[in-house]
Amino acid sequence: MELISRRPDPRDRRARQVLLTDNGRRRLEQVRRSLGAAEARLLVSLGDKDAELLRTLLSRVAQNAQREKLAPDEADC
Repeated sequence: MELISRRPDPRDRRARQVLLTDNGRRRLEQVRRSLGAAEARLLVSLGDKDAELLRTLLSRVAQNAQREKLAPDEADC
């Protein structure tokens, strides 16, 4: 099952574009639905406001982790 395809970039033939195939788009939609259902089950006891706050805080933590991964020495500043 091909999920992606590669083709030359029309603006720069040396570069390649990575594109989702129809199978890739269908699979991505399935994964998004599954993730949404799992999130709903996990957050069922939180109100809308608390669930949104949790998502915001987790996003900030993930961004900090990404920065740490990219520039670990600068994280201590």
